[in-house]
Amino acid sequence: MNRSKRSAIFRRLQAANPQPRTELVYKSEFELLVAVILSAQATDVSVNKATAKLFAVANTPKAILELGIDGLKRYIKTIGLFNSKAENIIKTCAMLIERHGGQVPRNREELEQLPGVGRKTANVILNTAFGQPTIAVDTHIFRVSNRTGIAPGKTVLEVEKRLLRLVPDEYKQDAHHWLILLGRYVCKARTPDCPNCIIRELCEYKKKTPA
Repeated sequence: MNRSKRSAIFRRLQAANPQPRTELVYKSEFELLVAVILSAQATDVSVNKATAKLFAVANTPKAILELGIDGLKRYIKTIGLFNSKAENIIKTCAMLIERHGGQVPRNREELEQLPGVGRKTANVILNTAFGQPTIAVDTHIFRVSNRTGIAPGKTVLEVEKRLLRLVPDEYKQDAHHWLILLGRYVCKARTPDCPNCIIRELCEYKKKTPA
């Protein structure tokens, strides 16, 4: 895919959604961190239902530690892998208090030291909470990048690095949100909705679904 076509794709995505946002509901950097940890292999809808009740009673590292691991599990038991996620969140809360004064760190190295936080989660926090032009590649973005030809790659890291190199600078801050929403609602895994896709003429997918 050439530069002009890639730029045209992002112009269309921007025009359709000038201020894209994560679908996770949060009111602070810490709430976002917890929500993103919980969102691994879970839907944003299921996470939002759980965190609405959790954050009403505990939305700081200290408050969640006071709940204890069993207390936390009661709020997140509807989410997949809740046992391991509860353990990671409790450990993360303790580390935030001990090392960071209860604040979410603003750099990748310190974020990735937190239990339950990998590269993808760190990228989401850096982008959404702190306004850094990172691109978190999940299954949706990996699929869209390869299928459309925007930034093909064999691994998640390869796609991330290619996106960071190829996405025009003016679109990098919001690229993550545009691509994930496109993958979630239009460029779906089993049957992409090509007839209703706003970038269908620009996309290089050879097996587009007919109208």
